[in-house]
Amino acid sequence: MKHITQILAATAISMVVAVPAYAETTLTVHYPMPGFFKDVMDTISKKFMEQNPDIKIQFAAPSATYEEGIQTILREAGTNEMPDVTFIGLNRLRMMDERNVAVDLGPLVQKDGNMAAQGFSDTILKLAQVKGKQVGLAFATSNPIMYYNADLVKAAGGDPNNPPKTWDEVIALGGKIKALGNGVDGIDFRWQGDDWMFSALLFGAGGKMLSDDETKVAFNGPEGQKAVDMIERFVKEGGMPVFTKAAGEQAFAAGKVGFEFQTTGALINTIKNVGTKFDLRTAPIPLIDPVNGRLPTGGNAVVILTHDPAKEDAAWKFAKFAAGPYGASVVVPGTGYVPNNELAAKSADYLGDFYKKNPLFQASLNQMPLMIPWYAFPGANGVKVTQTIVDNLSRIVDGSATPKEALDDAASDVEGMLPRS
Repeated sequence: MKHITQILAATAISMVVAVPAYAETTLTVHYPMPGFFKDVMDTISKKFMEQNPDIKIQFAAPSATYEEGIQTILREAGTNEMPDVTFIGLNRLRMMDERNVAVDLGPLVQKDGNMAAQGFSDTILKLAQVKGKQVGLAFATSNPIMYYNADLVKAAGGDPNNPPKTWDEVIALGGKIKALGNGVDGIDFRWQGDDWMFSALLFGAGGKMLSDDETKVAFNGPEGQKAVDMIERFVKEGGMPVFTKAAGEQAFAAGKVGFEFQTTGALINTIKNVGTKFDLRTAPIPLIDPVNGRLPTGGNAVVILTHDPAKEDAAWKFAKFAAGPYGASVVVPGTGYVPNNELAAKSADYLGDFYKKNPLFQASLNQMPLMIPWYAFPGANGVKVTQTIVDNLSRIVDGSATPKEALDDAASDVEGMLPRS
């Protein structure tokens, strides 16, 4: 009997040794826009778990857009449904901070020591700060670029090797492409969904969203008027139809649109969707004011939500890994976003030679000096403000309002949504 007991004990010990250790900490991670980020997230999380076998990453259901993402997180805040980590649009970090939902990463940055040695310069860290508070780490950053069908440009009498450098040139050539007939349109400008591409025109004219003290609307000034006038010209002169976001993407990929203006983050999907149907090229987006014009920084940041000490430590490791050189080396070629980690951008181990071999990615890289923060509206009505701007832009595109009427209405509505001190 004693002998049997010894055998059973030995067997139990051998089983303990043979069975692999399970992850000690499980992090639930939420992210938006799976069309852009699913493969990227899968790759990053797999590599992270290989290097950190005591941490398991599981994904919550992704949100279709940044706007849906922030609303999901705010709805789940303080409940058992809230994930441990999320990826939030840069223009919504302010809402996370004002609602006191995100973990302040400042103490973690200080405790970590030299973040610059890991590729996180002060400039990069500031991309995910709100009034100096480190709300997240910038994960995927973008700027708007010009995509164009070189075949249609050539057919309309343009030079594919010298694409338009001003909006006047774009509109003139867009009109000629529209005149080719056969169901072809000149321009698709991605105004739907949020205020980012409106910002590209507004900031490109040297304008701003609100006054410096954030008490009054400023986007209805001369710069804003130039921006909305340009949208009307896209329609009336440049051959831009009333596209939905999906319809515009499909039409361009099918070779039925000359110019598409949207985030560089859509580059990989566009390359895949276009295939060999036509000669796809990219170029910088024009600025209404070439001297004072700037471009909004799109994208998202990784944000820690859990306050559990063990999970917070694991989440910090994951956040730095995702936003670090390896993560950036996956994000850039996997999407088209620009690198937000200096080690990734400079090192031959990551992206050092990437841009020389992939010229379609060069336009966004060249525009990085023009990037300024994607404006975050103050108060609880940020999502409503954005939708109000989009709704009024749609009135310009469908011809139901003049640019001035739409701009004035948007300004009046937004003014009433701003917080009162």
